[in-house]
Amino acid sequence: SSQQSLHHLLPLCTTLVAPCSRAASFTSRAEGRNWERRRDVEQVYLRCSEGSIEWMYPTGALIVNLRPNTSPASFKHLTVCIKPFKDSAGANIYLEKTGELKLLVRDGDRSPRKVYCFGYDQGGLFVEATPQQDISRKITGFQYELMSKGIASDLHTVSGELGDIAPCRPCSDTEVLLAVCTSDFVIRGSIQDVTNEEEEQESIIHVGVSRLYRQKSKVFQLTGESGNWRGQIKTLLECGVRPGDGDFLFTGRMHFGEARLGCAPRFRDFQRMYKEAKDKGLNPCEIGPD
Repeated sequence: SSQQSLHHLLPLCTTLVAPCSRAASFTSRAEGRNWERRRDVEQVYLRCSEGSIEWMYPTGALIVNLRPNTSPASFKHLTVCIKPFKDSAGANIYLEKTGELKLLVRDGDRSPRKVYCFGYDQGGLFVEATPQQDISRKITGFQYELMSKGIASDLHTVSGELGDIAPCRPCSDTEVLLAVCTSDFVIRGSIQDVTNEEEEQESIIHVGVSRLYRQKSKVFQLTGESGNWRGQIKTLLECGVRPGDGDFLFTGRMHFGEARLGCAPRFRDFQRMYKEAKDKGLNPCEIGPD
């Protein structure tokens, strides 16, 4: 089944697709002359699972070819997400397939939700410079990530071809138990405070950590002389998260360097569902619930 294929794909993506920490920078060679579509289109080939593109003084166009170091048979299971830099300007970003262009990001777009996702097999990226009336410095740039479609569908920030997922719906017992096994971070903690960012349409959850089960990146760290673990998790403003009493089991994914909230049941509810699954021998993985 497709679900079984996805599980077999995940180790392949994790081990063979190396992340990039370096940005790829390009300066157009077409400055000072008129652009001709056939002459002034540069191709860029990237084999990393994540990274960034920065194009200085954009003129002409770039074709960005993402070529992950995986089997071509796995491409249909991949999702591409891009996040334009906050000050990106000077070009439109299109999804291109067999010569047809579909606009993804318009030059100067400052919409709050700046993550755009599409299936890898739906086309590549075509970045086209827009005519400029002034000579001020322009830089077009964006981050990109390649991920399994199963992982992408868990993220609340995805948009575009994937469609928007109902982000604030409570997780089922099965979803919680799977999230514990597959999430980038799993912690027990309490909500210390919530900061709402109206412009970004996001909420930042300030979490006090009482037990750290797992984290992929150092989002949660020891702070102060007391040695308490703290960190921040982002979710959509529309979810209406507020400070409250009691502990939760927070799970989620890292997305463009930020912790995004996944399933987050109250800890006592997690203890119940974990014990019930363990008694029936249905635990997808082992984790100490206490």
